[in-house]
Parts: sequence; structure tokens; C-alpha cells
Amino acid sequence: MELSTIIIIIIVGLLLFLAFYVIGVYNRLVNARNKVKNQWSQIDVQLKRRADLIPNLVETVKGYAKHEKDTFKEVVEARNKSVSATSVNDKIEAENQLTGALNKLFALSEAYPELKANENFLSLQSDLKDTEDKITYARQFYNDTAMTFNDLVEMFPSNIVASIFGFKRYEYFEASESEKATPKVKF
Repeated sequence: MELSTIIIIIIVGLLLFLAFYVIGVYNRLVNARNKVKNQWSQIDVQLKRRADLIPNLVETVKGYAKHEKDTFKEVVEARNKSVSATSVNDKIEAENQLTGALNKLFALSEAYPELKANENFLSLQSDLKDTEDKITYARQFYNDTAMTFNDLVEMFPSNIVASIFGFKRYEYFEASESEKATPKVKF
């Protein structure tokens, strides 16, 4: 075999190796991106359930705390903003606001003993707590999945393939400052 034939075979072999490597990395990126999208849809399902429960909860509490109109208005506005948010970042921001508003609403129940004993309120509160727990778990799983994808997008050498094919980082679902603060109820 001639030297030029051996060099051609080596070059073709390297090109094939590079092509298969790029295909493999691309497929891993697509798989990771699809997992992130799937996890976001899991959060979305729970957020929809929460949005459906909120009007019933607000109406129940309204009967006991008629003068707390600002709190009700804040919850309803936050819910509407949450339902109408379209992008992941807008949805994250809206959900953080809604969580803060719900915390204020539940803090009201401490001031109204008859509300705390209301069977309908307790049932709605339990359903909402269950949904909140599912949202928390789904957020955690989403963040883990987004981190795996973001690692692929940012780490060498897969970042080269990600850059070539336009893969972008996903934002994490983080608690807002308002969620970290203890809600204050004033009478």
C-alpha cells in the first residue's frame, strides 16, 4: 500500500470519527433539551391545577374576611398573570408572585378561627398544599434536568456542537425574594 493511500484512509477515518462524535453530541443535546421541556410541562400541569383551585379558595375566604380586598385582589391578579404568562421566564416570575400572594392568603386564616375550622376551606387548603408539594418536586426535577442540559451546552467539547446548532441555556426555577420573606398580615 502506498503512503498516500494510508494517509487518505487515516484522514477519512478521522473525518468519520469526527462526524460520529458530532452526531452523538447533537443527539445527547436534543435528548437533554427534550427532557427539560418535558419537565417544564410537568410543572405546567401542576400550575394549571393550582390556578383552578385558587378561585374556589378565594371565594371561601372572602365569606369570612370581607375587608381583606387587597389580599384577594393580589391573589387574583397574580393568578391571572400566571395563567397568561407565555415564556418560561415570565411563568417563573408570575408563579413566584402567586406563591407570595397565596402565603398572605393563608396567613389570613390564622386571624379567623371560624375560617380555619371551615370544612370547605380545609379541603381546598389541603388540595392546594398537595399541589404546592408537587410543584416543588417538579421544580426541583426541572432544575436538575436544566442543569444537565446546561452542562452539555457549556462544557468543552460539547459546547462547540451546541454553539454550531444554536442550543441555548435554560433558566432555573428559583425562589424570588418575596417568597423567602415571611408574609405580614395587618389589620
